[in-house]
Amino acid sequence: MGVFSKPAIEQLPLIRNCMPFSGIPLIDLSQPDSKALLIEACQEFGFFKVVNHGVPMDLISKLEAEAVNFFSLPLSEKEKTGPPNPSGYGNKRIGSSGDIGRVEYLLLNPQSFPSVFGQNPDMFRSAVSDYLSAVRKMACEILELLADGLMIQPRNVFSKLLMDEQSDSVFRLNHYPPYPERQASSGKCMIGFGEHTDPQIISVLRSNNTSGLQISLRNGNWISVPPDENSFFINVGDSLQVMTNGRFQSVKHRVLTNSCKSRVSMIYFGGPPLSEKIAPLPSLMEGEESHYKEFTWFEYKRSAYNTRLADNRLVFFQKVAAT
Repeated sequence: MGVFSKPAIEQLPLIRNCMPFSGIPLIDLSQPDSKALLIEACQEFGFFKVVNHGVPMDLISKLEAEAVNFFSLPLSEKEKTGPPNPSGYGNKRIGSSGDIGRVEYLLLNPQSFPSVFGQNPDMFRSAVSDYLSAVRKMACEILELLADGLMIQPRNVFSKLLMDEQSDSVFRLNHYPPYPERQASSGKCMIGFGEHTDPQIISVLRSNNTSGLQISLRNGNWISVPPDENSFFINVGDSLQVMTNGRFQSVKHRVLTNSCKSRVSMIYFGGPPLSEKIAPLPSLMEGEESHYKEFTWFEYKRSAYNTRLADNRLVFFQKVAAT
């Protein structure tokens, strides 16, 4: 699946894979202790796995099958969807700042789908719509549990931004083809998607049963996240970090290609309306100084997407401590 330009791909660095890490926070959303565990995971990792999430497996399987069918099409057919500007098909190039990776992807705005979706557009749209409805509901539940855990009122202070009709959320389907030729000779893996944080509020990730995802711990060490096709992985985004005044930390992550198997992932990026002002919540500021300047989501989004993936995007919006 996928056609790639060798000269560009050969420029990508090879990285030695990490051993799978067994300490990823696992949170059962049906249990009464989930609030406390969510808070702890957001503070220590900015990343966690959820089970009993309420998203029906048939919706997941249906969308994954549609994604596999789409990425199996000839390149000329996939390109009929149009470039990812903002919605459409992309191949190798990630954003507009020169980043590349061994990945092809479909970028979708939940409010406006491209006109072409492979061989059965209506079935694809239906699969995406049903999946997004269930995943957004789960994301809002998590955000409301976090608000409860932080003792913030109203409890929809985060979730209402995702439910707003003007919510600037994004959905992304990624396909990482295997690359056994180069990896077998070196024992290292190629970058599929370079290290970065997500600028939105929350990201909900699900992938097939293929490894590749890695996250960076607070000490800078990278760990490999064991795949689990029946669960969802949640990332704290930059905007949630700001709204909690740094109490929660967005997680730096990356994807390495697998030498033997294709990896297909689906990510819902829950974002606020473009005009929404992002700043630390007053209810979390008692006795604290704000670490961040106020900005609109439009301002931060424009800044974030005009920088390289690995750049610290929040540095331009941090307040300088008085000396």
